[in-house]
Amino acid sequence: MLDIGMSAPAPNGLHKVAIYRRTVHASAERVWENVHDWEHLPWLHRQSFCAIETLDLGDWGWRARIGLQPASQGQSIELELVLEPGEPRYVSRTLAGPGAGSEIWTRVEPLDAGRTAIEVEFWLPGVQPAQSDALGAAYLKLYTRLWDEDESMMVRRTERLAQPIGRGAQQTDLPLGPLDALRARLPLVVAHAGRDWRIVELDGQLLAHATVCPHLLGPLEHAELDGGCVVCPWHGYRFDVASGRNADGRRLRLPAAPRVVVEGRTSEVRLESAPRAHSSTER
Repeated sequence: MLDIGMSAPAPNGLHKVAIYRRTVHASAERVWENVHDWEHLPWLHRQSFCAIETLDLGDWGWRARIGLQPASQGQSIELELVLEPGEPRYVSRTLAGPGAGSEIWTRVEPLDAGRTAIEVEFWLPGVQPAQSDALGAAYLKLYTRLWDEDESMMVRRTERLAQPIGRGAQQTDLPLGPLDALRARLPLVVAHAGRDWRIVELDGQLLAHATVCPHLLGPLEHAELDGGCVVCPWHGYRFDVASGRNADGRRLRLPAAPRVVVEGRTSEVRLESAPRAHSSTER
């Protein structure tokens, strides 16, 4: 439904084509964290964006050049997101590229510890009356998907922040069964020593890696494997599966993982309770 209510001041020369309202099942703290998080755009929202380059950022917000999908067309926009001092809202302005001159105003209202009301207004330049409804419907469809994706990340992060990891867990080896039967089930997520681990095979070697990204607790249990690295679907951080080391030059690493051991005589596989040692050459 197109709602033409008013919460933001009317920008000069712009026409409001729609307003989007929803309740996000996450705290206002998580929502504002998401607002400042420019890095997730081409990863969590990969259907809409393909790249991002920050041009400026600070407590006021951020400005970036963002590649649009499909990447083959080479289109990009320059977007500025600015917080409004003293108000629970922010504005996203397209400064260059498709949609230049448009402003999207978002109001954030906490409802309780786990719910936040969102109201988004779409203001566009040069809109003819006959175009208004179609443009409004397109923005509503886009922002429904974007907020669905954002909400899934915020809910998952909230759950992970509340979950203790590895405390008081029993440190015993975990049998994984015969090698051939295990290979047929890979990749496989198992619980061991208070954490979840994913068992994968790389170049004939069985390895385990953590299922939580150390950056912002992103999900790695179904994450893409690329060139021996696991890639976080939220922000694109890459970690070498064999070492746990970050492959992007960042000072982050995955938790030391247990070894996957194959008994030579029986071909039975187990996950050892002690984590595999890091090489002295690792950072």
